[in-house]
Amino acid sequence: MNQNDNNMEELDLNNLMKIRKEKLDNLRAEGKDPFEITKFNRTHTSKQICDNYDELEGKDVTIAGRMMAKRIMGKASFCHIQDEDGRIQSYVSINDLGEESYKKFKEDDIGDIIGITGFVFKTRTGEISIHAKEVTLLSKSLRPLPEKFHGLKDIDLRYRQRYVDLIVNPEVKDTFLKRTRILSEIRNILNEKGYIEVETPILNNIAGGAAARPFITHHNTLDMDMYLRIANELYLKRLIVGGFTKVYEMGRMFRNEGMDIKHNPEFTNIELYSAYEDYNDMMDICEEIISTVAKRVLGTTKITYQGTEIDLTPSWKRITMIDAIKEVTGIDFNEIESDEDAIEVAKKIDIEIDENKQTRGYIINQIFEDKVEETLIQPTFVCDYPVEVSPLTKRKPSDKRLTERFEVFIGGREYGNAYSELNDPIDQYERFKKQVEAREAGDEEANMMDEDFINALEYGMPPTGGLGMGIDRLIMLLTDSASIRDVLLFPTMKPIKES
Repeated sequence: MNQNDNNMEELDLNNLMKIRKEKLDNLRAEGKDPFEITKFNRTHTSKQICDNYDELEGKDVTIAGRMMAKRIMGKASFCHIQDEDGRIQSYVSINDLGEESYKKFKEDDIGDIIGITGFVFKTRTGEISIHAKEVTLLSKSLRPLPEKFHGLKDIDLRYRQRYVDLIVNPEVKDTFLKRTRILSEIRNILNEKGYIEVETPILNNIAGGAAARPFITHHNTLDMDMYLRIANELYLKRLIVGGFTKVYEMGRMFRNEGMDIKHNPEFTNIELYSAYEDYNDMMDICEEIISTVAKRVLGTTKITYQGTEIDLTPSWKRITMIDAIKEVTGIDFNEIESDEDAIEVAKKIDIEIDENKQTRGYIINQIFEDKVEETLIQPTFVCDYPVEVSPLTKRKPSDKRLTERFEVFIGGREYGNAYSELNDPIDQYERFKKQVEAREAGDEEANMMDEDFINALEYGMPPTGGLGMGIDRLIMLLTDSASIRDVLLFPTMKPIKES
């Protein structure tokens, strides 16, 4: 569309809005301002009427919703009303409403919110409808909906104006209804297992619990910078120290990072912790949560995501990171001991290594990310991460260079991260120091030193398993959504530049 087309479209819109505003002014002049109506008593929704037609046939009902279509045929008309459950047709005639009320109905616009009282019947074509006895204008739509044959198709505009997207693309609503059910079922599963839902601070003095760049804000009264949380891990583990055995929190996290189809600056995450358990137990519950939610919400554990069939039925594959690399590349890091040899291997397969991360552990992780992740289509637990990339995780007793950590991959993407949690305050302090050094060397995603968390560990934390899962990505998977913006009602958007 060129600039002239844009100008003409804007001119048409302004004219249409002017006409609608004049209609509102006329109504107000007659003392019939729809915006003064404070309540309207409905008896049924469209779905309730359709589902119970045999019982309701011939009986009066009252519905309300947005008028999405209207056909004027002289002294009788048809219109379609869209409510929260769907659409239903109404037959409106001058004989039932009277001349004045029918005239007002004909002046109502597509997009107006109206209430209809009448009896339920079927048309000659068998469509369940309402024979209107009374029509009430409840809210005037001053801005017309997108052109009916094209709808709101501009993806960027759909995200910016989700309210219009939901009106003209009602199938979008199904994604968000499923989102609500998914969140509810996750809570149900954890509550059934004895987990306690808690709340922890969103404003933090220290950005900790994950490798991420935080958002910084300022508290005026305390005259101090604070951080929007990047994770809730360290607070939840404080509760384990305090005597809670099973805790979880589902809520918003904030990371000042890039935006793409998998990332939004604010996102929903869940972290859960269970005392006296380890990362093997976390694999079990991760597998159970995802497969059970799929079964309860979708009715199956066999799904299709963006054209790829995925089977979420337990039990899922479990493999170490080193073995996963060997499967894909043939490189066996069990036979590569030194940093120097690891660097040489990375060069041979064109892996770029950060100059501050030239150790065997960092290189193992980089090769995995670059060469292996995208190959993990069916649900797979990748275990035993290098200690360099796992500052909050217990080391493996059999190999101190590795940790008892896993990430779960489905469709080539990571969906969860879990540890046998580090509870040794001395080891934790040393790892925090290394993170601080990395941060001072320019790594903005490195952890900060959290002295109070060390203090908590010094009181003693039992052996604990912890799991974090990205809820938005899980919803993408279970709703076959290509972008994270498709499962966020109001995703972060770049401001539109003024022309």
